This record gives sequence, structure tokens and C-alpha cells, in this order.
Amino acid sequence: MKIHSTSDLTMETELEAVNGRRVRAIEVFAHALHFFREHALKEVKDQSSSVLEGDEIRWVITVPAVWRQPAKQFMREAAYLAGLVSSDCPEQLLIALEPEAASIYCRKLRLHQVIDLSLQPLTNGLDMDGSRPFDSSFRQAREQLRRSRHSRTFMVESGTGELWSELQTGDRYIVADCGGGTVDLTVHQIEQPQGTLKELYKASGGPHGAVGVDLAFEAMLCQIFGEDFVQTFKAKRPAAWVDLTIAFEARKRTAAPGRANALNISLPFSFIDFYKRHRGQSVEAALRRSNMNIVKWSSQGMLRLTQEAMNELFQPTIGNIVKHIEELMAKPEVHGVRFLFLVGGFAESPMLQKAVQKALGRTCRIIIPHDVGLTILKGAVLFGLDPTVVRVRRCPLTYGVGVLNRFVEGRHPRDKLLIKDGREWCTDILDRFVSVDQSVALGEVVRRSYTPARLGQRKIIINIYCSTTDDVTYISDPGVRKCGTITLDLPEPLPLLGAVGGAAARGGGLERREIRATMQFGDTEIKVTAVDVMSNRTVRASIDFLSN
Repeated sequence: MKIHSTSDLTMETELEAVNGRRVRAIEVFAHALHFFREHALKEVKDQSSSVLEGDEIRWVITVPAVWRQPAKQFMREAAYLAGLVSSDCPEQLLIALEPEAASIYCRKLRLHQVIDLSLQPLTNGLDMDGSRPFDSSFRQAREQLRRSRHSRTFMVESGTGELWSELQTGDRYIVADCGGGTVDLTVHQIEQPQGTLKELYKASGGPHGAVGVDLAFEAMLCQIFGEDFVQTFKAKRPAAWVDLTIAFEARKRTAAPGRANALNISLPFSFIDFYKRHRGQSVEAALRRSNMNIVKWSSQGMLRLTQEAMNELFQPTIGNIVKHIEELMAKPEVHGVRFLFLVGGFAESPMLQKAVQKALGRTCRIIIPHDVGLTILKGAVLFGLDPTVVRVRRCPLTYGVGVLNRFVEGRHPRDKLLIKDGREWCTDILDRFVSVDQSVALGEVVRRSYTPARLGQRKIIINIYCSTTDDVTYISDPGVRKCGTITLDLPEPLPLLGAVGGAAARGGGLERREIRATMQFGDTEIKVTAVDVMSNRTVRASIDFLSN
């Protein structure tokens, strides 16, 4: 989440551990990726007894769609550092967007592989016969989940699944990817006959993942035992704190609406002991004094959370998710969506399933794949096999560069006037590459030509600006910020043939050397290439969003 929320992310950005120690984020990410690299290679070797060479592997790393460009580049740099691939072979690593991966997988589903939450006709949340809310379908779902967690391999049938024979060409659907940190919403349309996907609205969502429930639990502990105590405990006994959060995590997964019995969470002995020493009274006394009627103490050393307490912990996060989906569905571009796919780890939660069903079950069909926690992983594999399956994406931001235009009296403000070589120019005009929410197809490019300012120049550095809205004219407008740079490394110009001693070449039009840059915004990452027009030689071009 730190990678998502840090506005000026760089290779030096630090993370803080529970006990206050600080480490560079890139090292933590690289360490985790390196661990998975070793683990995956060992697994492949054990299964197939063949040793894979580095250049025989294409790695796919999934990131939330709401992540900005710097965060995606950060992930790529971490992968280079972890030794997944070398920075000389960037094409061996793909960055996939999580809800896109889920969407690719969901397209392949057969009807027996999904739970449809919208089939049961509901009256005030109960089945027609008044029995417990669709318990059987949940029980069946949970059993399916348990089984599919253990299945390592999966078959993908060619073409699209039969669920889609109901989805007509041009049908639209939302994928709500509910993970630990973020909730990511994507709207796709199926294009026939190829069955490629087209994004209809820019990725939206926000920091409303399952971790919100953990934070609410922590806030509840602070309310009962005092915030200063909880902070001290975290700093002095980090391992015990992690044990406590793991115990809560296990219980959080079993929480379901309409559950009669309380959820027991065992407090680590060191918590009970630490509290007694610090506060001179027992945990039990603290609970009584806090007037928290929804949390009880059991003689076995457990916190007992009533159904009411669980609802309170889940409500804010789940409410945010439902609100986000409702707001998205109200947008004109998204009007008439018939299917909502609920995927991601948090989508396994009956609490979330029930809330989404109650709020949206009448407006569209809500579909949950059986292996909902693995949907993104499996979709990422499919994406790795064919990255061209998502054919059209939407731009999350407006991107451009600052340029000079001829100054027009009455149209341009005087403070932007620059007089150069006797001509009047207007500075700081935003030359748009792409606009926010614009449709960009895969392979579609934006071309611009740049000329070095002086002879013998070895580098052209161009600042890129971005904005969340499109009604901007100048790079100095509010809401426009510098977000990255394009660097073009210029090779030595080739001497002109037939030039005597090179003297003629000097005056021979060399100074208007043209470098043509080509940018791609339709992929999961922004890419740039460049060419020296006169010699037709490739120019080394790079785009950087991290050293801003």
C-alpha cells in the first residue's frame, strides 16, 4: 500500500517496521520476489526434473490496476534486483493488471465453475420459503473453495466458456477485484469474433481491501486497552503482535452473516502479561471497564467477538466497496452492465458476498468463480501466454510535455510571453500525448519529433507532465505535475558522404537533426522508442517515473 500511496516514490523510499526500524522498500520487494523466484524454480524442477535456464522463462507480476506508472516501474526495478530477469531483457518480464488477469480467466469459465449469487429470488434477504439466506449455495461454495485450493494445475478450454454464450457480443461486465490492500474495478466488453477484451472506463477503486478490517480490529483493541499500550506492545513485542494479527486473520475468514456463535480470538500470553505489568490490572478488568458490550472475555484467555462486533469491524470497508461499485455503475459509460464478477482473496468472505448481493443482486448477475482466491493468478498465466488479449485500454491520466507555440495576442496571457530570435512565443503550453479516459488500442502510438538544441549534444531530456483532468492548457495549471522524464541518448552523427574534410558537412544541414520518438500508452506500462531520422538508426530511449 505504501507503493500505491507515496506520491513521490523513488528507489530510496523507505518502509517502517512495527518496531520502528526503517528499510528501503525496494530491498523488501526484491527480497520477497527473490524468494518466490527460488521457490518457483525449485517447484518446476521437482515436477518436471528439467532445469530451466533464465532466458527460457517469462515472468508475470500482477499489480493493482489503480497503481500509477511509478509503482509499476518500481515493481519492475525490484524484479531486476531480485534476479528474475536482467534489465537487458525487459521483455521477459510482463506487468499484468490484476482485474484484467481475472477478467481473462473469467471469460474461460464454465457454468459449473461459478457460484451465481443472483439466482435466488430474495425477499428481505431471505429465500422465498423464509429459510436461512442461501446457506446451501454458500456451503457448497466453501467446499468448492477448499477443494480448488489444493488443485495446483488448471485446464483452460480453448475459446470462451459457456457462461459467455449467454454474454452476447458487445456485452459489458465489471470485474471487482477485492484484495488485501486495494479494491480494483475494471469494466470490459467482449469483442467478437476474436474474443478480445476492450476496457470501457478507466480503472477505479481505492484502498478498501481486507486490511481495513484488520485496522478496525486494531482500533478496537486501542479503544479497550489504550492506544499508547497497543503501540508500546507492538514496538516491544513485535513477534507476539504478529501472532495476534494472524489469529485474527484466521477468524476473520470464518466470519459469516447470520452466524449465531461468537468468534474466539486467543490473546498471546505475553499480551496478557505485558498488560498486567504495565497497567497493574488484568485484561478482563480492562474489558469490563471499557463498556464494550460486544466483546466479551472467556476464561480460556480468549476475546469473544459477537456477531455485532464482527459486523462493526467489517462494515466500513465493505460499505466502501459497495459504494465504489454503485458509483461506477451510475456512470453513463457503464450503463447497462449485466454481469459483476467478484474476485480476489477478500471475495472469499461471505460477509462481503452477502453485502454485494443485497445491494446489487437486483441490478445485475453477481458471479463468483469457485477458485476465487486464485482467479488472478490463473488469469496472469493466460495473459503471459497471450498479452494481446486486452486490445483496448483507457488512459488513467492525461500525459504530455511542455512546448512553445507562437504567441497569439488576446489568447495567451502576457506572463507566458517569451521573445526569442525576434519572434514572440508562448511558453508552458501542454502538448497532450493522451487524455484521461481516452481509448488506446494495443500498438497504437503517439509520435513526436525533437531536435537537439546545440551541435554535439549527447542527450535530450524531456519532462513529462500529467493531470487527472483534461481541462488543462498549460503545464503550470493547478493539478498538473511533473511525473517523469524521457531520455534520448544521441549517437555520434554519421559523417556525410562526399564531404571534403567534413567542412561542408558543418554547414550541410546537420544542425536540424531530427529524433523521432514513438510512445505507446495502450500497454500495461508506458513504453518509448526513438529513431534518428536522417541515419535511420535506433536511438536509446528510456522513460523514468521514479527519479522525479
